[in-house]
Amino acid sequence: MKYNWELPEWPDFKIQLNKSEAMLYAFTLETGEVNGILQTLPPDIQQEALLQIMISEAVKTSEIEGEFLSRQEVMSSIRNNLGLNIPSDVVHDRRASGIGELMIDVRNSFKEPLTQKKIWEWHKALLGSSNRIRIGAWRKGDEPMQVISGRIGSETVHFEAPPSSRVPAEMEHFIEWFNQTAPGGSREINSAPVRSAIAHLYFESIHPLEDGNGRIGRAIAEKALSQTLGRPVLLSLSEAIEIDRAAYYAALKKAQQSNDISEWINYFVSVALTAQRKAKTLVNFTLQKTRFFDKYKEQLNSRQRKAIIKMLDAGTEGFKGGMTAKKYISITKTSKATATRDLQELSDLEILIAAGSGRSVHYDLNFKLI
Repeated sequence: MKYNWELPEWPDFKIQLNKSEAMLYAFTLETGEVNGILQTLPPDIQQEALLQIMISEAVKTSEIEGEFLSRQEVMSSIRNNLGLNIPSDVVHDRRASGIGELMIDVRNSFKEPLTQKKIWEWHKALLGSSNRIRIGAWRKGDEPMQVISGRIGSETVHFEAPPSSRVPAEMEHFIEWFNQTAPGGSREINSAPVRSAIAHLYFESIHPLEDGNGRIGRAIAEKALSQTLGRPVLLSLSEAIEIDRAAYYAALKKAQQSNDISEWINYFVSVALTAQRKAKTLVNFTLQKTRFFDKYKEQLNSRQRKAIIKMLDAGTEGFKGGMTAKKYISITKTSKATATRDLQELSDLEILIAAGSGRSVHYDLNFKLI
């Protein structure tokens, strides 16, 4: 079996869009609707929706690679990079700091042409400094770059990228292709999801970095979406991918065995559509949160507000495990008696719904009020 980069037509990808046309049309409608909703919202709600989307992307793109970051640390990092920092926004995890910096720069520089320098800057932001691997540079060495899984000694090779000696030339061609397919370019691709799909697959097939290829590749996919749409995209590709990570790797593996990538395009467009629909849900949820606090702000004390905000920060998926007296005490730094009384008041107001009994009682948000 040969990989895509070993085939004579590489990298002239062949595409049939007939299976993807309906989803592409739906994506256009959803994107327009989300953008329209945003334009009607106050700046603070727009900012909150943007923050939550970027947090999701940062957390999920890391999880896909097996890194599990604190949502709070990532939030603090993104807030700091947006200039929204508050005294408590101290980031202790360098990985959270790096992914936050990457998210903001991808968004702020979406109009700019892609360059080698920019990719290397993103790589440095993501991984910092290391004596173990090359940071901010293409990979080198004679060892094959392989995507593998399984235990040592019984690994399965899913893909082998071009040898390191070919990477500089391959990346020069990739960057040239990316810029030529941008709006106004000589080979313009006017469908944002299609261009994004090709860009991600193309980059991942070269696998030019010693580490971080997946996260940088998804950042490039987001840049392609935003650049082609002409505005920063409000969605999280990684959150949609993470719903079925196995399907993502299976689609990528199959696409890297041929230069007819119609099935990959169909898969990726479905991911982009799912991501846009989830973003619309999040925007509406953000608006509902604001209305909720406007309605109940006079009835909540400062401890209750802090706890509810913590629960709402978990998003539409809900606060894992619900709110318990123990968690409430940890969040608000109050006594057990006060925590019990506060939670009962929230239950009486039907803001929280009690579940379980005795020591296992916990409280979930009443999303019907939000």
